[in-house]
Amino acid sequence: MKTMAIQVGAVGGPEVLVPTEIELAGPGPGQARLRLERIGVNFIDTYHRTGHYPLPRPFVPGVEAAGVVESIGEGVHEVAVGDRVAYAMVTGSYAEACLVPAAKLVRIPDALPAELAAATLLQGMTAHYLVHGVRTTRPGDTALVHAAAGGTGGLLVQALKAAGARVLA
Repeated sequence: MKTMAIQVGAVGGPEVLVPTEIELAGPGPGQARLRLERIGVNFIDTYHRTGHYPLPRPFVPGVEAAGVVESIGEGVHEVAVGDRVAYAMVTGSYAEACLVPAAKLVRIPDALPAELAAATLLQGMTAHYLVHGVRTTRPGDTALVHAAAGGTGGLLVQALKAAGARVLA
């Protein structure tokens, strides 16, 4: 089945982002095919496009999105057709549809807009990891957030404050 996507065939600046009709197979074992509603645009996308973090070319950039499950492959029990879901850390979101390992999908509540799910999942995981994974933030700790005005920084400030830290931003 064909779908429209932004494809990168050569590394470079924004000019290498080319709208292209691509063939997208049905989902294989453990995969779900999603009709994407919204995507997250992240700084890592520029690293992929410029070759700083090389990917086999051609590729469809983007590592975060929200959408609706259109079909599922064999052995998929995590989601069902029609579920609203989001994911992060799987390339291919600059498209109308994509294939994602079902284990990477998170169901999103009906009350949560797709644009919010798509724009915050990766940044939220990053903020959570920094507050609770890199070290254990405790009440009374002081934390310096250099980029508090960005997506990750804004979530990081909130997570640090929720953990009881004093935040300097």
